[in-house]
Amino acid sequence: MNFFEHTVATDRAQQMMKITELVREDIEKSGIREGIVVVFSPHTTAGLTINENADPDVVRDVLMAMEEAFPTDNPKYRHFEGNSHAHIKTTCFGSSQTMILHDGKLVLGVWQDLYFCEFDGPRTRHFFVKVLEG
Repeated sequence: MNFFEHTVATDRAQQMMKITELVREDIEKSGIREGIVVVFSPHTTAGLTINENADPDVVRDVLMAMEEAFPTDNPKYRHFEGNSHAHIKTTCFGSSQTMILHDGKLVLGVWQDLYFCEFDGPRTRHFFVKVLEG
């Protein structure tokens, strides 16, 4: 099998959760050693990104900067659900990430991890992983 679904429960309004290990487990289960891995979030208010994994202040700073750029409470937003900021942040981050798989391992930098990014939580979310051989 090379298609996987995961459920994550976020516990804050905005957060970035490391999901690299879940994807690595999927790669192991797939048995595929060479190819690409696509991770997709089907949510319009949660996205994915690859960023620094060593200093937690980087995640804090990213979330702070996104909030400054796209504040939660902007009176000019017109979307009736009140979560326009989350839609905008997700648009900036994107709903998928594609990574290279080589010799059974993700090709990531020493300080990189894959993050699921919640912008409208807390919620129960899903993401999908597809491991493609090639």
